Amino acid sequence: MIRVPILMYHSVADNPNDETRPHSVRPSDLEEQLAYLSENGFTALTLGDLVASLNNNNGRCVPAKPIVLTFDDGYADFHSHALPMLDRYKFPATVFLTSGWVSDAGDDAAGRPLDDMLTWGQAREAAQTGIEIGGHSHSHPQLDQLRTDELRQELRRNKGLLEDMIGTPVATMAYPYGYSSARVRREVRKAGYFAACAVNNSIAADRHDMLAIPRLTVARNTSISMFKRAVEGSAVPLIYLKERVLTKGYAIVRRTRYGLQRVRGHV
Repeated sequence: MIRVPILMYHSVADNPNDETRPHSVRPSDLEEQLAYLSENGFTALTLGDLVASLNNNNGRCVPAKPIVLTFDDGYADFHSHALPMLDRYKFPATVFLTSGWVSDAGDDAAGRPLDDMLTWGQAREAAQTGIEIGGHSHSHPQLDQLRTDELRQELRRNKGLLEDMIGTPVATMAYPYGYSSARVRREVRKAGYFAACAVNNSIAADRHDMLAIPRLTVARNTSISMFKRAVEGSAVPLIYLKERVLTKGYAIVRRTRYGLQRVRGHV
């Protein structure tokens, strides 16, 4: 079985605002984490490259110690802080971009950005350096709570805008908040995505559904000791025990909520 740690980052900032603080990392912490990966023989892949390697597309194979770094939402500090570090270590990464949050979205603006966000120009610049741009919905809603027509609009508008503005195909995405369902995954596939990330805080493996790939959260409280154990696959269930329990419990709540909405005719 092939096992791959897929890391989930958000903002990279020393002084994040209150809303992004829990899921942000300090630039110095990211530097230390990237140095560890580099010094210990990890090979970074984009999510798209990983899936292609798992499928042995064009003769690709998975390297001995693969790692995937993903950044959700598209914060401006990815361009100012993360991108120079990734370039220095020659690490590709995947940015899952919320198209309605882009700072110069103009008439396409939607949702409520949590902080300063990337511009389209910065996203294109990142893509030109080897960063994969993936989808993350248009307005960052809880996809599993939307009506099917709204869900389709969120997925397809996001994908269409990204492809138009970045100029490259977009075939991977991540679910806002990590929430999905069988219905959401069906629509994701219909929209043209071949891989999608959840959270789940477990190591990804080739046996996983490629539309529900698990990731490991890297946040402000992730010490370097926790980070090392997570990427080496040591005691991951214990490291993320609290998060996994909360995720499972909330999944039940969400299914119940959606069921009640269907009964009431709201979805």
